[in-house]
Amino acid sequence: MDGLTGAVQERIRAESKPTGIQMMKVVNGWSTLFLLILIVLSGEIFKFVEFANKFPAVYYNIFALSIMSAIGQLFLYSMVSEFGPLVVSIVTTTRKFFTVLGSVIIFGNTLTMTQWFGAVLVFSALFLDAYYAKKPTKKEISK
Repeated sequence: MDGLTGAVQERIRAESKPTGIQMMKVVNGWSTLFLLILIVLSGEIFKFVEFANKFPAVYYNIFALSIMSAIGQLFLYSMVSEFGPLVVSIVTTTRKFFTVLGSVIIFGNTLTMTQWFGAVLVFSALFLDAYYAKKPTKKEISK
């Protein structure tokens, strides 16, 4: 999905040069519209209202999650606007890798051999990307 999203974001970025806030507003506006239609049609909205009335503390959790999500989105959309979707993809992949690593170190969670292989593969790709991105490119000299 990152490949499709990245290509679309790059095209939008090249054609209209939106700010991070503008991108965030449009994406969240469309998402809200589609999701509202779906939760009403599926009947989930009524189940949610019933649940929230039974457990009103859920409103605090939704509010806190919304604030944290907005801060994270603002950061990501600003990065897309300034640096492009490829950089954002690398940053989010790196964050996910260190989240898994932190989970193993801090909470003592274990990984299978296949999961360790995947983690090493991701870390190696990030290392190689950083290494080769810093190397100067050779220019051909025309005679």
